[in-house]
Amino acid sequence: MSWRIKPLDAIIASAEKKALTRSLGAVQLTLLGVGAIIGTGIFVLTSEAAQKAGPGMMWSFVIAAAVCAVAALCYSEIASMVPVSGSAYTYTYAVMGELLAWIVGWALILEYAVAASAVSVGWSGYFIGLLNSWGIELPLAITAGSYAGGIINLPAALIALLITALLMIGTTESARVNAVLVAIKVTALTVFIVLTLPVIKGANFEPFLPNGWLGDGHGAGLGVVGAAASIFFAYVGFDAVSTAAEETKDPQKNVPIGLIGSLLICTIFYLLVAAGAIGALGAQPVTGPNGEILHAGSAAMAAQCQSLMAAGSEPLVCSKEALAHVLRSVGHERVGDMIGIAAFLALPSVILIMLFGQTRIFFVMARDGLLPEFLAKVHPKWKTPHVVTVITGLAVALFAALLPVGKLADISNSGTLFAFFMVALSVMILRIKQPDRHRPFKTPLVWIVAPLAMFGTLGLYLNLPTESKLVLPIWAAFGLVVYFLYGYRKSHVGRGIVDTDH
Repeated sequence: MSWRIKPLDAIIASAEKKALTRSLGAVQLTLLGVGAIIGTGIFVLTSEAAQKAGPGMMWSFVIAAAVCAVAALCYSEIASMVPVSGSAYTYTYAVMGELLAWIVGWALILEYAVAASAVSVGWSGYFIGLLNSWGIELPLAITAGSYAGGIINLPAALIALLITALLMIGTTESARVNAVLVAIKVTALTVFIVLTLPVIKGANFEPFLPNGWLGDGHGAGLGVVGAAASIFFAYVGFDAVSTAAEETKDPQKNVPIGLIGSLLICTIFYLLVAAGAIGALGAQPVTGPNGEILHAGSAAMAAQCQSLMAAGSEPLVCSKEALAHVLRSVGHERVGDMIGIAAFLALPSVILIMLFGQTRIFFVMARDGLLPEFLAKVHPKWKTPHVVTVITGLAVALFAALLPVGKLADISNSGTLFAFFMVALSVMILRIKQPDRHRPFKTPLVWIVAPLAMFGTLGLYLNLPTESKLVLPIWAAFGLVVYFLYGYRKSHVGRGIVDTDH
C-alpha cells in the first residue's frame, strides 16, 4: 500500500549502491547555503516587502529567520542521521511512508523549479537594465513574455541554460564558481551597510507598522506577517544544503554546520541591509488616490509609481533595483551602479543552488523507482546526474522565458513551507519510534523546537495570498495522478527492492 515505509538503513544502503562523489566540506556547504540565501530576498524582494509592511519589514525578516532557524535544527538532526540526497522527501519516506514522501517530493519540485525560474527572470531585469545604461536597447519581443507585450524573455532562458550546463560539468566545479559569486555578494552588501548606516534618519522608521501585523486579514498577504510569508522565499536556500548531504565529506558534522552557519550569516546581513535601506531612504507603502494600500506588482501600483517618478520622486517600494537606488539617492551614484553590477553577477548563484536542489530531488525519486529510472543515470566522466539536470534546466528555461516574476515567490513558498512542516513532524515521530538510533546531531529541546517549526510554517502559509495558498493543493492533486499512474506500480519499496541499484 502507499503507506509503505523505506527504512533508514535501506535508504543509506541504496544510496551507497548508486552514490554521488563526496567532495564538499563545511566551508563549501556554508557557501552553498549563503549563495542560495543572499540574493533573492535582498536584491529582488526588499521593495515588495516594504510595500507590504513598511519599516516593519525588519520584523518580517526576524519572523522568517526564526521559523527557518527552528526548521534548520530539525533538518540538521535528520540530515546527520541520513546523509543522502533527497532532503525532506527522503526523511518523510523513512518516517511516514511513500505516499506522503511523494507529496513532499512533488512540493519540493514546485519550490525549486519555480524559484529558479523567478530568479532567472529577476536576473534578466538587471541584465537588460545594464544594457540600457550602456545605450543598448533590446527589442521588447525578446526581453519579455506575452504578459508584458513581448514574445519571449530570452536573457532569462539563456542564463537558466548556462547554469544548467555548469551543473552538468560537476558539483565541485559548481561550488568553486559559487564561492566567487558569494564573495561578490558579501562584498557588495558590506559596502552597502557601511555607506547607509551612518546616514540613517529616525524619522524614516515612522510609522513603523503602517499595515499592522496582519494587514487587512482578507488573504491579501499584507502586514508584517504577510511580508514574512513572502520574505521566507529569501531564506529557503539553506535547505538545499541538506540535499547535498550525499556529496559531503563527514556529513554528520558538516551538514549541520552548513545549515545553521549559512542561516546565521544571512540573517545578520538581512537585518543590517534592511536597516540601512529603511533608515537612509524610508520604506512607507505607496497608497492609492483614496489612501488604500496598493498591492505589490499590481497595475494600480505600477501606475502610481509612474506618477511619482514623473514628479521626480521614486520611493524604495517602486524600485526594481532597491539597493542600488538607495545608494544613488544618498549621493553614491557610482557605488550604486556597482551594486547593480554585483547583483547582476551574483543572482546566477541563486539559480545554481535552486537547480542543484531540484535535480537532486528528481535523482533520488528516480533512484527509488517513483520516476523513470533513466533519470538517475550518473555521467561516467562528470559524476553528475546529467539526464535529469538537462530536463530540469530546459523546463526552468521555458518557464523563465514565458512567465512573469509576479507572485512566483509566494507560489514557491507554499511548497517549501509544507516540506518544512513534514520535516519537523518526522523528527518527533523518529524520536518516539526509534529513540535508540544514533543521532550525530540532536535537535535541542526537540519537543519545543519541532512544534514551533510546525506552528511557524503553518502560520506563514496561512498568511500567503489566497491564490498562492491554492496552488499547493492543486499541484499536489496533479502529483497524485502521476504517482498512481506510475510511481505506485514501479516503486522499489513496493516491489520489495529496497537496498539494490536496479
